[in-house]
Amino acid sequence: MGAAGRDFHNFNVVFRDNPDYTVIAFTATQIPFIQDRTYPPELAGRLYPTGIPIHDEEKLSELIREHYVTDVFFSYSDISHENVMHLASLVLAKGASFHLLGPGDTMLTSTKPVIAVLAVRTGAGKSTISRKVVDICRKSGLKPVVVRHPMPYGTFKHPVQRFEKPSDLEKFETTIEEREEYEGHMERGVVVFAGIDYQLILWEAEKEADVIVWDGGNNDFSFYKPAITIVVADPLRAGHESRYHPGETNIRMADIIVVNKSNIAEPKDVERVTQSCRKLNPEAKIVQIRSDAVLDRPDMVKGKRALIVEDGPSVTHGELSEGAGAAAARGIGAVLVDPRAHAVGSIKNAYEKYPNIGPVLPALGYNPSQLKDLERTIAAVDCDVVVLGTPADLTRLIAIEKPVAKVRFEASDMDSPGLEEYLTQGLARL
Repeated sequence: MGAAGRDFHNFNVVFRDNPDYTVIAFTATQIPFIQDRTYPPELAGRLYPTGIPIHDEEKLSELIREHYVTDVFFSYSDISHENVMHLASLVLAKGASFHLLGPGDTMLTSTKPVIAVLAVRTGAGKSTISRKVVDICRKSGLKPVVVRHPMPYGTFKHPVQRFEKPSDLEKFETTIEEREEYEGHMERGVVVFAGIDYQLILWEAEKEADVIVWDGGNNDFSFYKPAITIVVADPLRAGHESRYHPGETNIRMADIIVVNKSNIAEPKDVERVTQSCRKLNPEAKIVQIRSDAVLDRPDMVKGKRALIVEDGPSVTHGELSEGAGAAAARGIGAVLVDPRAHAVGSIKNAYEKYPNIGPVLPALGYNPSQLKDLERTIAAVDCDVVVLGTPADLTRLIAIEKPVAKVRFEASDMDSPGLEEYLTQGLARL
């Protein structure tokens, strides 16, 4: 059971070429347009010469019944403990066993030190902290290479993807979500690897890196065995650190816990998260990080009617009502224009599926049709300026006729010692 990421990795490292199992199918959820495909033979291995079908998760019961399935392996992230057990109950009721593969089964070992940046929830701020980790590595005289958690939503053609220049984004047919995660590193001159086969990716990354920074996806744990594990907690969703899978696992494994957005959240929520994390992991270093939303063109936004386009996963299955764009625009007196009544096609469907989304527009673009829906929705909104809270530069993908301003979160320590000092000390011991 997956969402085009962890599931493929689990298959590659545990089930591919393993004669003890016959894999009937993958199921898919969370991300649109990833079902009704086939995991191709060249990735599935010698035991599956025609590949492996990918079905919608709604067909799980039917698949268990029709194929006499004995074992179901849950392989995706950012889902509440309660909902994991609802799915387990469904599987058990159909007569199959329900499994979770852990780090010991799925983490690959690198010849280079790995720093893993993980989170308790999607939207906690991993990207911001990953960029800071990269900067700290460079200050320590090390060359970092980023390996990003997979997002093979569009194509299976490239098991190993290397991103260094803008043309690589087109070469590998990247979606908006992928660009959100890669562009911030690339702009700083950092090479990013991603793809599907993470053993092959690791071998390539090791050729270039002094240290590998694992930039996690959702709230999943690392595919590589880390020397240092940094986990980002979110006081804007206090309590989630002990309620979501596998975010709680991450907290319990952490060497350093970053309570991000500590300058934005209520002090009582910062303290609540800090105490909760300390209870779950008394050995970890816990630091508070200031996260500031920086607008590139504030004069264009101040006091204006602004349409906010936010990072898609954060406001969909991440359950935030809004993100960086709204915070930055409100901070300088902009009036948010609600786009929900103007949404069309798959964007309208997203609002119906995720009623938590506030008066902002999720940056969804998993295929050309959805990109066109996003473009049409933006065009239909009467506003003075479009504020891109998504890290992806949408102007490269769709036509936006209105003025555009961009937002980026930047992290800084609020504690002493803070993340930079603790990580620098850790790097010196590697």
